[in-house]
Amino acid sequence: MATQVLVVDDHEIIRQGLLSLFKDSGVRVCGEAASAEEALRQVRKLKPDVVVLDVLLKDGDSFDVIKRVRATSPATRVVMLSAFDNPTYVARAVSGGAHDYLLKTSSRAEVIAAITGAAAGSPPSRSGELRRVASSISKRESLVGGGVRLTPRETQVLRVVAMGLSNQEIGDSLEISVETVKEHVQNLLRKTGLNDRTQAAVWALRNGLA
Repeated sequence: MATQVLVVDDHEIIRQGLLSLFKDSGVRVCGEAASAEEALRQVRKLKPDVVVLDVLLKDGDSFDVIKRVRATSPATRVVMLSAFDNPTYVARAVSGGAHDYLLKTSSRAEVIAAITGAAAGSPPSRSGELRRVASSISKRESLVGGGVRLTPRETQVLRVVAMGLSNQEIGDSLEISVETVKEHVQNLLRKTGLNDRTQAAVWALRNGLA
């Protein structure tokens, strides 16, 4: 049986492109939506296996849509499709309950595999951004409220890292040098036991720091 998918994107050309992408595959588009509210109406009506959701919608917060989809149809998985490799977006997708986060540069095979895998309840795909962070984050759940002590400046830097800013942008906003930013980032990663900025963004969000 084909995987039933609801495509949510406010650009018609993207929706049509995905229809073409899924042709002659194990994925069937059972509905489309161009807005957050339309997406939720379609989820209630269709109960799709997977919602393929654009990370930016003009009429609403896509990350809030994830939570509302999961509340409306718990069996429906959400796969984010984004043009942005932004740690904040990945962090919010993780926290919201998305099953996977794919970049729009992914291949046809990668997108189809991620969707069918999500429908089957498999772990996030190897090509998706969530696979890279989810396992590492879950291994460090004991850190939450577990005595990690960041200095006020490290906490400040972490909050800005979680916004997706570069070292130069962080330095400019906090009026410190890029070298000092790098030092603070290295220190906070060491203290939290995290590997990179995306994991740090997820950790910050889960601990109420972003």
